[in-house]
Amino acid sequence: MNASSYIKYPKKIDLYEPTKKLYLELKKRFKKNNKVSNYNKKFLLQEEKYDSILYLDVLEHIKDDKAEILKAFKSIKKNGYLIINVPAFSHLYSKFDKDVGHHKRYEKEDMKTIFKNLKYKKLDLKYYDSIGYVLSLLSKLTLSNYKQKFEQKIKVWDLLIPFSKIIDLLSFNLFGKSLLVILKK
Repeated sequence: MNASSYIKYPKKIDLYEPTKKLYLELKKRFKKNNKVSNYNKKFLLQEEKYDSILYLDVLEHIKDDKAEILKAFKSIKKNGYLIINVPAFSHLYSKFDKDVGHHKRYEKEDMKTIFKNLKYKKLDLKYYDSIGYVLSLLSKLTLSNYKQKFEQKIKVWDLLIPFSKIIDLLSFNLFGKSLLVILKK
């Protein structure tokens, strides 16, 4: 449901959601917004090229992630952007990831490998949420049941985000719970 954060910027947005329940939520949320089109299907290679394509906490749910990225790359205009946010570091993969349908977590090298044979102008890869990384690691190592007091843990995590941003800067984004990928075609 990250779409609400970006809705004011572009002239047109196409939202692809293959899950019926989430599709209906998106359709309801944006029914009065004429610049948003909702599709109840997976993203397909497009003849019409996009200025930007965003995968925000989506790619980890797609088994054939490489094919998905290649479709998206081919659907971007020259000088357009592919922006991807994914959970980072495979050693953090946990029961939580499995339960929410994540097939994997990503390292910078995973993305470099996927993009190595493509022609692009720039590729930026940045880990972020260093405190989230530490909390995820501690949770994986010490908790047998991540669901216990889950909402309270999320509230604490949210309170620590400003501090995490400072640590990210001080540590030059060497680690984090998430990986941000920005590719310019």
